[in-house]
Amino acid sequence: MKAMLFAAGLGTRLKPLTDSKPKALVEIGGMTLLERCILQLKQSGIQDITINVHHFGDQIVSFVKKHENFGLNIHISDESEQLLDTGGGILKAKEFLAGDEPILLINVDVLTNLDLTKLLAYHINSNSLATLVVRKRQTSRYLLFNQNLLVGWTNKKNGEMKISRPSLIDQAEEFAFSGIHIIQPELLERIEEKGKFSIIDLYLRLAKTEKISAYVDADSVWMDLGKVDEISQAEELIKQLDN
Repeated sequence: MKAMLFAAGLGTRLKPLTDSKPKALVEIGGMTLLERCILQLKQSGIQDITINVHHFGDQIVSFVKKHENFGLNIHISDESEQLLDTGGGILKAKEFLAGDEPILLINVDVLTNLDLTKLLAYHINSNSLATLVVRKRQTSRYLLFNQNLLVGWTNKKNGEMKISRPSLIDQAEEFAFSGIHIIQPELLERIEEKGKFSIIDLYLRLAKTEKISAYVDADSVWMDLGKVDEISQAEELIKQLDN
């Protein structure tokens, strides 16, 4: 399995920490988010990693070089000219991701002890084009699944809905996305969108005819580090992950 780390975000919610560095190089428990994520992927047997960069991207390049690529095959997908969002990001990185291996996609600010090997096995056994890790938690936007099949999306703040399979929407359950997903390499060839776009919109389009599945995670420790005032909470979480 290959992997792509989304590390190109502006880190706006982590200001002032990100005024002089990218979010990926913010330290939690004495280790940067980037290093922690790379080592987790390495421990799961992943040897080929693509990292997209934009905000202070040169610092990420230097950091990876300083650590001699952590003994891995690491590619940098440079979005310095334009931040492309998740969908545009994987499209730009297509040359690094192409092949015959499933591709793990993960946000660099996700802290978790999720068993990635177990996730991969589930993905392969489900014969899905993509598998999205989801949880039952409070948020403003939800993915809608019927029997673990993606059928839509909703924004609770403004009432917006995007429906992929109208006949299955009535019995759909709401799940929050965890920022971790696996795609089959052939999904890269199904991308029609251009420029900057969300991978969620891509999934919703493909879900009309393809199997986009949920992996419901109720057991792992998980946190999406979004705000400065969550740093102390993240520090405590790291203690659980490291023990």
